[in-house]
Amino acid sequence: MIQLLYTVIVAQMALILTLLFKTPLRKLVIVTLDRVKRGRGPVMVKTVGGTVLVVLASSVFSMVKIQRRTIEAGVANPTDQVLMSKHMLESSLMGFVLFLSLMIDRLHHYIRELGLLRKNMEVAKKQNRSFEDSKNGSAEEFKALGEEVAVLRTKIKKLGSECEAKAKEAKAAEAEAEALRKQSEGFLLEYDRLLADNQNLRNQLESIDQSFSQPDHKSNM
Repeated sequence: MIQLLYTVIVAQMALILTLLFKTPLRKLVIVTLDRVKRGRGPVMVKTVGGTVLVVLASSVFSMVKIQRRTIEAGVANPTDQVLMSKHMLESSLMGFVLFLSLMIDRLHHYIRELGLLRKNMEVAKKQNRSFEDSKNGSAEEFKALGEEVAVLRTKIKKLGSECEAKAKEAKAAEAEAEALRKQSEGFLLEYDRLLADNQNLRNQLESIDQSFSQPDHKSNM
């Protein structure tokens, strides 16, 4: 366990030294850490960190138990002293492992942020250069741009007047459609009235036919 912790600490220290100095190896380390932080990598790292934290808490609890036992006995037991030293060393190494892991994570984060900041600064410098180049352009280009702006303004005014004319035409068409709708409603009402009159006339004709047919029927009898 102690040898494993020493190996992990040495590897972490080497990784930190690699991140501190700008070398081709640092790019490889940064790319590797980027891949570790994607997908299932964070879950695995949290699992390992949680396991180390649990073992660390167990070692601390064991040291507390040994300390209480020593206080109750009043005399330090050699076995307890050896176990106390062992747990203390393991706890120190595990705490150092967790601390170095946090340092590696923060270093990687700040290096990425610094890289993004440098890229943004380069983009800003390029934009400033292009702006200065455009600002220092010839007077003819500015004149051409002014003429183009004037032409565009004229077109905008023309389009605005056309839009107003179209809006008026749309309002007139809407009013005409409303008038046609009202007229069609009048036609429908007139049609209904004519149907009613036609039905009344039919009823009157049927009653007249029935009145004429009844005397004939009586005379035949």
